[in-house]
Amino acid sequence: MSRYLNPVIPGFNPDPSVCRSGEDYYLVTSSFEFFPGVPVYHSRNLANWELIGHCLTHNEQLPLGNCPASAGIYAPTIRCHEGLFYMVTTNVSAGGNFIVHTEDIRGPWSVPAPVDQGGIDPSLLFMNGKAYFCSNGHKGESGVILCEVDPLTGKKLSVSTCIAHGTGGKAPEAPHLYFIDGWYYLLMAEGGTEYGHMVTIQRSRELYGPYEACPHNPILTHRNRYPHPIQATGHADLFEDHKGNWWMVCLGIRPLPGARVMLHNLGRETFLVPVTWENGWPVAGNNGAFELEMEAPLPLPAVTRNFDFTADFSSDFSVEKSAGSLSPHWNFIRNPEPKRYILDKDRLRIKGSDKRLSDPNTNPSFMGIRQQAFRIEAETVVSAETLSFVRAGISAYYNDSYHYDLYLEQGGDGTKAVVVNKRIHDLEAETYRTPVKRETEDIRLRISSDLEQYHFAFRAGEEEWQDCGGGLAAGLCTEGTYRMTFTGVYIGLFCSGGEAEFKSFSLVQREEL
Repeated sequence: MSRYLNPVIPGFNPDPSVCRSGEDYYLVTSSFEFFPGVPVYHSRNLANWELIGHCLTHNEQLPLGNCPASAGIYAPTIRCHEGLFYMVTTNVSAGGNFIVHTEDIRGPWSVPAPVDQGGIDPSLLFMNGKAYFCSNGHKGESGVILCEVDPLTGKKLSVSTCIAHGTGGKAPEAPHLYFIDGWYYLLMAEGGTEYGHMVTIQRSRELYGPYEACPHNPILTHRNRYPHPIQATGHADLFEDHKGNWWMVCLGIRPLPGARVMLHNLGRETFLVPVTWENGWPVAGNNGAFELEMEAPLPLPAVTRNFDFTADFSSDFSVEKSAGSLSPHWNFIRNPEPKRYILDKDRLRIKGSDKRLSDPNTNPSFMGIRQQAFRIEAETVVSAETLSFVRAGISAYYNDSYHYDLYLEQGGDGTKAVVVNKRIHDLEAETYRTPVKRETEDIRLRISSDLEQYHFAFRAGEEEWQDCGGGLAAGLCTEGTYRMTFTGVYIGLFCSGGEAEFKSFSLVQREEL
């Protein structure tokens, strides 16, 4: 038995799906309005996952256009069959369900093949030389809808047929089909992707049913387990490792410890749960529950984790190539304009536009890293040598209606000031401003966070750090948004108007149980 820590992929990484190729495991998660789309992770021990790329790296694969916050790319499924990897997902803002494929998991992936079946949360089952496509609805019909498809072209080879309606829980979704020991198993998420979330399962001898429900459904849930540190568990994918052990990956959230009400700012994260079988039914974890620290028969032992990040602005950079040769951890808001992001002499130049972080459904000049721990410390240096920007700095960004920004501002007369600006709901306010006295010195900006607040500070040249106040973490939590949202906080760099030069960026993430 090996000890490992949950979540195995912290931060905004919801709706996980896994496939195995030999002794290698690949996992994808949802990406919503962020570019590139559908991150791909690799592991050999199931506990430590490395981000190796994305499935959707070009605008023709991922048109986000006027995509609202928390729209765009919903739950993906990844499968491996006869030497090809397939990823199926939904762009709820443009085009609906589609399939992409590749021989090389690191890409490039194919042009999307659209599937003329509605609903969301699509999945694939390869069986007896055929490929079956299921989703959780079609043309107004609720339930799990199934058809046969050509996985390379997306062409339907049979009519779409409803095979099940779930087990009675709210919002049945995330259907996955498996064939195990003579049974077709239908795994689903029910209860809604909030605090009543759960995983249920049904089975049938025939692919098209009828399906019978597991007698101990839900097989995984943390509903009614307050104040457990893991909540809203659901949306799972079931798989067998190369040693014959069974597992689930699922999403869940970690509410801010100590909060009087449950609030989470890191987004829905990816957790790993061991599975055993009893009387032909899977048993997840400890009768449907699991912990932050687990012992289970991993294929290989877990190793020490480190989610710290330091930018390398010295590599060849092209946004058009998998969001550049920079680390794949960088994400952009909707489709980026490559000409805005330039590496020059070991520095990153970001060209601003008239798009601000608060403008909905646009692509402001921003590139960010997922926040993966409650306690973080991020720093950047804005160069004094580039004087054409209007605002340039660092942001704790949830979406266009919820973000805290610390930046250097230059007025029309050339004077500069350090400013903190906060946006919550439809309210936006400047909460700190101080002039920069020696305007030829670089400015170091810092955002840090703890269990209650984000804190802002700056330093000019070699002077002491100056405190700029703070903002409650509750202001960037999903539960406080004015409409249903599904993402998590990013820490990133931005420029509004003109052009700014960043000399460095680092993000220290202090993991704690």
